[in-house]
Amino acid sequence: MDIISPNPYYKHGHNQIKICVSGAADTSHCGSDTLDIAKELGREIARQGAVLVTGATTGFPFWAVMGAKEEGGISIGFSPAASEKEHVETYKLPIDYMDLIIYTGFGYPGRDLLLTRSCDAVICGCGRIGTIHEFVVAFEDYKPIGILKGSWETDKELEDIIAKSHRPNDKIVSGDNPKKLVADVIATVKKYRIDEHKK
Repeated sequence: MDIISPNPYYKHGHNQIKICVSGAADTSHCGSDTLDIAKELGREIARQGAVLVTGATTGFPFWAVMGAKEEGGISIGFSPAASEKEHVETYKLPIDYMDLIIYTGFGYPGRDLLLTRSCDAVICGCGRIGTIHEFVVAFEDYKPIGILKGSWETDKELEDIIAKSHRPNDKIVSGDNPKKLVADVIATVKKYRIDEHKK
């Protein structure tokens, strides 16, 4: 009997880059074009071969999930709830378009920690305090971060935090073009992934 070698893609699928999209569940303060931008961001993550990871929530991250799914991408959600029932009935969060939802049971703060720790990079769009929290966790973990600039104020607030941290960080990239930003984030992940294995 011939032994069939496994497809290298399946054997090394764990190496697929995972990008968290962090953003506001309520985008009423973000600007009229925000959801379209979020959707395009999700599309680009899928087009460029990365896995999209979100907080399994509404708003900016949810539209990114829809965009990724339009391109046949993989999307994983980290829920603050302990079960699908709690996710839907208590937190009023969606279950559509995601390939897998992990029910953490740790509420929003604990979910944020697991979410950012489980990905290779974080891209922050229009957000609120939860986005800032996820950014700070990623910053403290010295994880690659992309800041998506737009009509919102989040990008300026995050840049202010960086400036006041007085800690240089060469793993942060920013820009207003989703395609280029995703490419820059992926390049940063690959650069440091290789460098870290050389140590």
